[in-house]
Amino acid sequence: MGTEYTTTEIKQKYDDSASRYAFTEPVQELLGVKRLRRRLVGQASGRVLEVACGTGANFPYYPPDCEITAVDLSSEMIDIAKQRAEKQGLDIEFRRMDAEALAFPDDRFDTVVSTLTLCTFPDPVGALREMQRVMKPDGRILLVEHGRSDNRLVAWFQDVRADAHAQQLGCHWNREPLELVTEGGLSPVATRRTFLGIFHEIEAK
Repeated sequence: MGTEYTTTEIKQKYDDSASRYAFTEPVQELLGVKRLRRRLVGQASGRVLEVACGTGANFPYYPPDCEITAVDLSSEMIDIAKQRAEKQGLDIEFRRMDAEALAFPDDRFDTVVSTLTLCTFPDPVGALREMQRVMKPDGRILLVEHGRSDNRLVAWFQDVRADAHAQQLGCHWNREPLELVTEGGLSPVATRRTFLGIFHEIEAK
């Protein structure tokens, strides 16, 4: 199972690292994550909820007619995301919120977006069930995730280093996103894996 972290511990990790987190974005771009964000987030429509928005890396890719609400556990991350939205002239509602206990009524959003988050949620299945609860019956959940590689050597390395990697930001990089989505009661309707099978694009209903 490896080391698990509580919601309080995860919040503290991200509060402490918020000012440095943007420096990870160039690395993500080298790995092709920027392209994945653009492709998937560009499919959002209507009333949108972004879960665990972080510093707002997805914001440039939303279609202009989306009505966006963005939530995150870390107030420090939200502060940076607000600044980013203001610079980009975006009207986004921000709320500090736990992904595993979303304070929204059922069937509220047309699209739910979350990127690079299932690795970190203490209860990723619970978070997915919350996303499903607040999504309209004909809505969509759009995910960009990373997980255990389908390359045996890379997967072995991820397994060996899982605890050490998780110490920094609570990221469990050898979870299986597609399995979590199914366990959360969702039906993947479109999936794609890239970069040695580590990164996943998932559209689920």
